[in-house]
Amino acid sequence: MQLQDILYSQGFGTRRICAGLIQQGRVAIHATGTREPTISQDATQDIDVEGLVLRVQGVDWPYQPKAYVMLHKPAGTECSQKPSAYPSIYTLLPAPLRQRPSKGSVDGVQAVGRLDQDTTGLLLLSDDGQFIHRMSSPKKHVPKVYRVTVKHPLTKEQVDRLLAGVVLDDDPRPVRAAACALVDAHVLDLTLTEGKYHQVKRMIAAVGNRVEALHRSHIGRLALPADMQPGEWRWLGEEELALLR
Repeated sequence: MQLQDILYSQGFGTRRICAGLIQQGRVAIHATGTREPTISQDATQDIDVEGLVLRVQGVDWPYQPKAYVMLHKPAGTECSQKPSAYPSIYTLLPAPLRQRPSKGSVDGVQAVGRLDQDTTGLLLLSDDGQFIHRMSSPKKHVPKVYRVTVKHPLTKEQVDRLLAGVVLDDDPRPVRAAACALVDAHVLDLTLTEGKYHQVKRMIAAVGNRVEALHRSHIGRLALPADMQPGEWRWLGEEELALLR
């Protein structure tokens, strides 16, 4: 694969911009088995992408055929390319992730589902359409675990109703929590396998309580790393992708 095409596929700009970066000596190649990256000024140089790490303007960037990343979504951000009131989560990502070329109408990685602006926690992003569909489709029943802080002390009756199912105003069919574990009087871990609009808040309201804080800790068997700070992102490793599959 030509070096300029590799850079283009990773989101470093148009092919002309990528060729310019290479010709200006701003791109180095750190191939498998080499200790130090080697600057290449040949935009048409054929490169083996297996194990390839690029160094673009001093920043290391592993070659990824498809992008799979996790983000610790902070409060006060919107999962939208065109936010209305709060900053977009996409501003937390580096430019190459936002610019990766796509066959669809929008370039760059896309959020797998959405979290409300005041909800924090684990968010996946990718440019793999099949992966996004598999992880977000209600038919796939991917479990998601939310830590819910509520205003009033929780009762056994409320927990039982969440597990048995409550009716929301947009669907006569009851929606149920797949699991519900009390952490303390005002906190519970709620597992859902479908994703309706504001579902956690509406379910809690349906049993006579109110959500004060909401944090997503797990998607499938993948947990948000304890050392990952709000606003941080990182690539998903093969073991983490295997947990999602």
